[in-house]
Formats: sequence, structure tokens, C-alpha cells
Amino acid sequence: MSSLETIQRMMSEQFDLKPETLAPDAQLETLGLDSLSVIEFMFNIEDEFKIKLPEQRIEIKTIKDIADVVDRMIAEQPRGA
Repeated sequence: MSSLETIQRMMSEQFDLKPETLAPDAQLETLGLDSLSVIEFMFNIEDEFKIKLPEQRIEIKTIKDIADVVDRMIAEQPRGA
């Protein structure tokens, strides 16, 4: 399962959203997610993927934006981590 598919599954479960509404280009705001919901979700992302997201503010507007950040963080992890 790709990181995008995992994120879509997690969003469906956490926010009770229908999977068909979770296209990669779906805007988080139009899905009814406010900034606090997104922050909480990002903590769950860290736990699920066993990564540490950057401390600085990152621009996240779509589901694909989340997947891109996750993929980048996974790629930057030291091997064997």
C-alpha cells in the first residue's frame, strides 16, 4: 500500500469521510478539516509511518501534499531506521 493510500484510509477512518471523496487533489478545507484537525492528523501520520515531520511550517492544502511530505521524510530517513 502506498503512502497516499494509507493516508486516504487513515483520513476515512479518523474523519468518517467516504473514500470516494479522498482524491489526491482534494482540498483539506473542502473536506471540512480545520487547521487543528490537520495538526492532530499529522501526529497520527508520524505514528503510522514512524517518521518525525519537520518543525517548521509546511504548506499542506491537499491530500497529495500530505503524501508528498511523508514520502520525502521517509526518503530522508537513515537506512535501517
